[in-house]
This record gives sequence, C-alpha cells and structure tokens, in this order.
Amino acid sequence: MEKNRMEKRYGLPTAISMVIGIVIGSGIFIKGGKILSLTNGNMLQAIAVILVVGLICIICSLVFASLGSQYENVNGVVDFAEVALGPKYAYFVGWFMTTIFAPTIAAMLAFFSAMMFGALFNIEAVDFATGNINYMTIGIGATFLMLAYGINALSPIIAGKLQVGSTIIKLVPLVLMGVIGTIVGIKNGSTQTVLNFVNTAEYVSSEGGFFNAVVGFAFAYEGWIFATSINSELKNAKRNLPLALIIGSVTVTILYALYIFSMSSLKDVSLIIGTWPFGEKLAGLAFANVFGKPFGTLIYVFITISCLGTLNGVVMSSCRSLYSLSVRNLGPDPEFFGDIDKQNNFAIKSSLIGMMLAGFWYGWTTTIWMGGPDMMGTLHTNNWIGWEPDEVCIICLYLMYIPMMIGLMVKAKNLSFIERFVIPFLGLLSCLFFCYSCWVGKGYQQCLGFLIFFTIVELIGFAFLKKGKKK
Repeated sequence: MEKNRMEKRYGLPTAISMVIGIVIGSGIFIKGGKILSLTNGNMLQAIAVILVVGLICIICSLVFASLGSQYENVNGVVDFAEVALGPKYAYFVGWFMTTIFAPTIAAMLAFFSAMMFGALFNIEAVDFATGNINYMTIGIGATFLMLAYGINALSPIIAGKLQVGSTIIKLVPLVLMGVIGTIVGIKNGSTQTVLNFVNTAEYVSSEGGFFNAVVGFAFAYEGWIFATSINSELKNAKRNLPLALIIGSVTVTILYALYIFSMSSLKDVSLIIGTWPFGEKLAGLAFANVFGKPFGTLIYVFITISCLGTLNGVVMSSCRSLYSLSVRNLGPDPEFFGDIDKQNNFAIKSSLIGMMLAGFWYGWTTTIWMGGPDMMGTLHTNNWIGWEPDEVCIICLYLMYIPMMIGLMVKAKNLSFIERFVIPFLGLLSCLFFCYSCWVGKGYQQCLGFLIFFTIVELIGFAFLKKGKKK
C-alpha cells in the first residue's frame, strides 16, 4: 500500500504547536481546580503534582523522541510499538488508540469546550450533585465534535493552520495569569496566605488525594503523544519530532506550574477548592480578581479557543488511527479503510470511523459517567462502570508503554547506552508510578472495571486481526 502514503506537509513550528497546542487546552483549566481540591488546598503539593506528571511525560517523550529520530512510518505510537515488540503488539496498541483512547479524549474535550463556551454566557453546564447536564451544553459539544472531524477530514491543511493559530491564542491567558497573577499574589500577600493554609486547623492532609491528583492531571499533559501521529507527514521528521516533543513538554510544564501558583492571588483557599468538580469557574474568578470583572468574562473566549485547539489536535490523530492500522494490512478491511481520497489526499473513511467512535464515547460520557439530563443519574456512582473515562484510559495507555520500554532495551542495539537503557528504565518506572497512583487514587473497582472493558474491546480487535505481508 505504498501508493497510499500521505505527503509531507508540516514543519517544525506545526509540530511544536501540536505538542503545546494539544497539551494546553481544557486540562489546565478543568483539572487545575481538581488538583487543588484533591490536595485540600495545599499549593506546594499541587505544584508537586504538576512537576511530577510533567517529569514523567518529559521522560516518556524522550523515549519516543529517540525512536522517532530513526524510525518513520505512519502513526507514531503504533510505529514505536512495532519496532519494540513487533506488528501484533503494535496492532493492539493501535486498536486501543482507535477505539478507546483518541475518541474518548476527543469526546471529553468537545464537552469541556462547550462547558467553557457556556461559561462565557453564564450558563451552568453541569449540576454534578444531581447528575443533570444542560441540554444546550450537550448539543453545543456534539456540534464542536462533528465540526472538528469535518474540518480535519475535508481539509487537513486548514486543520494544521488552525492548530498553529489556536496555540498562539491559548498561550495568552496562561502567560498573563501565570506572570501577572503571581506578581500580584506575592505583592498583596495573598500567596503567603494560601501557602500558610497547611498550618491552619482547616487543612487536612490526604495521601490518597495526591495520587488521585496525579492521575487526574495526567489528562492535562497527555496531548504530547498525539503529536507523534503526524511523523510521516512531518518534514525532516528525524530532527523535528524529537525537538518538538522536548521543547513542547518543558514549555508546558513551566506554564502549568506558573498558572496554578498564580491561583493563590485569590487568597481564599475555600473559594479556590470550591470550584471543583469541574473548575470551570476558577479561571474567571482569578482573572476578575487580578484584571477586573470584564476580563473575568472575556477570558472564556480565549479558554474556549484553547479547548477547541486541543480538540482539533486530538481529532487530527483520531482521523488517522484506523488508517495507521490499514496501511499495515491489519484491522477490518485494510484496503477499504487504508484508501486515500484523491481530492484532498486524506483518509476520509478512517476519519468517519473516528467520528462515529467519538460520538459513542460522547454519549457514554454525558449519560453514564456524568449522569445525563435526568437520566441514568445513578450509574456514575457505580465505580465498576462509572469510571472517569479520560483519566483511566490515559493510565491504561501508560500500562501498554511498559512492554514497549522493555522491548526497546532488549532490541535497540544501535542506540547509545543512555538512549537504550537509562531513559527507557526511567520511563518504565514512570509508567509503574502512574499505574500505582491510579490504583490508589481511583480504587480497585474503577481500575478492574475499565480493564475488563479494555479486554473485551481488544478481543473484538483480535477478531479483525489479519495476517500477511504489507503491500
């Protein structure tokens, strides 16, 4: 299927924008309030969560960067699984990315984008206490999801340009609040008040909360892996992919730490942690406090664009997921789903499957986990089925990285000692730490419940597994 290779159309700026742009989105604005709540207002512990998760992602991106510098085919993470453990394992990783990971993250981002858009008009998206979601929010999120897939399928060049543009826009609130908010907080003493909260009678430490926060905040970083999906379309990929992964990951970690620290400018810890479970109000409160009330509303314009930019980046990967299996002559009907449309030189059929799967997960998220509008409200309290899909599936992906790290150390004899052993070993420890954090933070019911579902999906994938040489 050599004739079905896509053209090289993206440069280093787009690749860096992919990393920064996909990572920075709803995660920091939604999960920021969550980690401050789960750490019970312990600002330094919240910063530690950001740095720990950031370090893990930097280490893992270094592993993939070293592989990306010498291996170039179609879809990054699937390629890396293949070079580490062979085509069969790569297929199961790709099947997970196609059916669960990418569409789940896309569905969550579509809803978060709608939630932030609603906040611009003071529309409360979710009453989490009753499990009811505003019908309008559900409709807006579904529209965002369909538009993202439509743009990527019909005009991938425009999608790439949108990614660069949205990245620049989404940096505005993080840099403004991260720098100015931190200065204001230190100057007026509110930062010191928040830091001293751990010494008051109201503060209660929570070890499990820290690990739960680690799992939750993994969502805010995970976009870096999606950037590897365009390595075959990246100009000078051997140089540009590693640079983009490293520069992007370090930049995001610094910005995240500054932004969360700047939340101390609010001074009132109970107000900060009270914005959970979704934390969409935290950004508006912080900006209104530092820049004035009009900016507390205006900021949601930037955040909505930020969320949509992240959604666009994830959809870029989702559209290519089934195609990446088909070019290996694997999965359901490889000839059909591996076909490239001549008009726009893109995998339209793969994109349609991605959109349908994202629609399924959007329905799952809004009706089962969140509760939905006056329906199924009790299911999200059942941990065996009501797992938070975006967070648990991310940790499951890191679980799948573990054999890849071991395979790299065994097979990659042409790499240096540091690249072959040291970095993958650190990556292995990082993945194990994520898994441990999920078990402690989420509990065994959510973990086992999701793993049972994951096993069923992979067994379905096994039924589609086709053997044979690539064409």
